[in-house]
This record gives sequence, C-alpha cells and structure tokens, in this order.
Amino acid sequence: MVAPMADVLIYADTARSPELRHEVPLTVPDPFLYVERNGSKHVVVSSLEAPRLAALGLFTVHPWEEYGVDELRRAGLPHQDVEEEIAVRALASLGVERASVPEAFPLRLADRLRSAGVELGVDGDLFDGRRRVKTDAELAGIRRAQRAAEAAMDACRRELRSGRDGLTVEHVKAAMSAVFAAHGTSADEFVVAPGAQGAVGHDMGSGPIEPGVPVVVDIWPRDNASAMYCDMTRTFVVGDVPDRIREWHRLCKSALDWSIAAIRPGASGRAVYDGVCDLFEAAGEPTQRTKEPGVTLGDGFFHGLGHGVGLQVHEEPGLGITASTPLVAGDVVTVEPGLYRRGYGGVRLEDLILVTADGAESLTDYPYDLEP
Repeated sequence: MVAPMADVLIYADTARSPELRHEVPLTVPDPFLYVERNGSKHVVVSSLEAPRLAALGLFTVHPWEEYGVDELRRAGLPHQDVEEEIAVRALASLGVERASVPEAFPLRLADRLRSAGVELGVDGDLFDGRRRVKTDAELAGIRRAQRAAEAAMDACRRELRSGRDGLTVEHVKAAMSAVFAAHGTSADEFVVAPGAQGAVGHDMGSGPIEPGVPVVVDIWPRDNASAMYCDMTRTFVVGDVPDRIREWHRLCKSALDWSIAAIRPGASGRAVYDGVCDLFEAAGEPTQRTKEPGVTLGDGFFHGLGHGVGLQVHEEPGLGITASTPLVAGDVVTVEPGLYRRGYGGVRLEDLILVTADGAESLTDYPYDLEP
C-alpha cells in the first residue's frame, strides 16, 4: 500500500467516479476538481454547477472565474487547456504540492500538474478504504435498491410461472425492467440465463426458457437518488426440477447459511471463502483451490464467494482466494456460492450482507425456492 500523501485530489464527474460521488452526493455530469487540503474540502467548478454544490454546504466552492477563466478563454485556448490551467492555478492558490489521486485520475492532467511541480501518487487502497464503511444515506440507498431488486424478482417469478407459450428471456427482462424503473432504480443490463448460459460467468442470457432447465437470475439495480447498488441472485426451474439441480441448490444454500454466520468484524474474507470450498470439495465439487495451475475451471465453484457493494457493484472488500483485508463494521458484501457444469447450467444464490458491530445483517429478504 502506498503511504498516503498530505492532500487528496480528484478530477472526475460524479456519474462515473465512485471516488468523487462518495464525497459529492449529487450527479454532476462534467468533470471538476475536488481537493482536500489540511482537512478542508474544496471544489473548483464552472459557474453552471457552483450554486448546486454550494447548497450542499460540504466544501468551499471556487468558481472558475476565481482563477481567470475569462482571460484564458479570450486568449483562445482550447477548452481542455483552460480547465488544466485552472487546475494548476487552483492548486497553487491552495498550497497543494503533494497529493494522493485515485487510479482513474486522467493521465493528461497528471502530466500537466507534474510539469507544474505538483507531486502525485496513485493510491487505490486509500480511496477504496474511504468508501467501505457506508454512510447512513448510502446505506438507505442500498436498501432501496434491494427492495427494488426483490420486487423485480417477483416479476420474474410471475413470468416464469405464467405458462406463456414461447416464454423467452426477453419477456422476463421486459417485465423486470418496468419494475426497476417504477422503484426509482436503473439497470442497464442484468442476468436471466437459462440452461448452459447460466454456467458462463456473466452471460446476460437470451432466447427461449425451456421446462426442466435452471435459470440463473442475477440482478444489480442502482438506486437513482444515491447511485448505490445492490446485488442478488436466485435460481429457478420451470416444471420438474432435476435431481442434480436440487442437490446443487441444497449445497449452495448450506454454503450461504454457513458464510453469513461466519461474517463479523475482523473475519477474513479468505477464511469465509475457504469454508465454502471445504463444503463443496467434500461433496466432490471442484473449486479454485483444487484446479490444476494454468487450467481454466469451468465446472464446480469456479468464482469467488463475494465482493463489496456500494457506488460500484464490485468493490472492496473481497471474499475469495486473494482476499487479504479483514471485514469491518459498515462493509456491505455479497455472498454468492454457485455450482455449475459447462454445457448444462448451474445454480447460484446471492444475498447482500451488512457487517455490523457484532456480526452480520442480511439486507436481502427473499425466499430461495427453486420452483418459481
């Protein structure tokens, strides 16, 4: 881990940067400069956005005019050069000489600032860590997104048990998308993957849904008001459930229950993952621990157990073979054990868990029935 520098610097928009959205809780579609200097917070923005940001009362707002934007425009500089020069002047005015930046900090601006004598250090761990413990507003957004996901899962089940001739993934997704919108959430894409498609990572699914095959439904809507995600998965079978699928479902539910009971502050994400691998390996299923080095694993439990969820659907901390950071109170993580066979299909169950001061709280309130 890189040692934190004295100051913090972000240049981004809040629609695409989780690092900036965590600090600025509203949607600003164009990039602007965010600075933390000696514990004080500053934003350097166009006059278009200055009033909204000032209304938040969270930082000192510096309009571009403070740093000579009119003079720079009259000089005929291209827009990007204007913004970069404003950044140089703002940091000089604020006394910033060294700063930590996120991994996605623009390279061109970094080059310009370094040429002006500002030392920049990329510190992904710093910015990941700032977002792990959710604020009350962020947690409320996750809960809203989760309720929307559960309502959409209800719509999925209604379609699956409707008996519609020629039922397709596209029919199911249309019904679910309407529910997401009605609940103030967005989901550009999500998984409804029947049969063999359900055994191919994040195959989003397409085409007919036949009786007797597993349908993996993995959804991660984002709450529009807070930009916070949730994440949940269930598996359904229309008609008769094959014995193999029922056994995989039993094993995944056992793994889910064991994991949730093991989650608490200080718990190791790797240790929780290992416990699930122990369970699956005892049942004869391959895992990442048992596969041959260099060989791609496509059967059994071929992915990690879970991940953090917040302003990104996949963020720190991890629950997997490379996890190294202990869980802390305020983390929100998924637990998603799964078992698969290439060319056939699979089963995955996924709940969303809040790490509390003395254990874990499931944010997911939804049944696990295979039959829709």
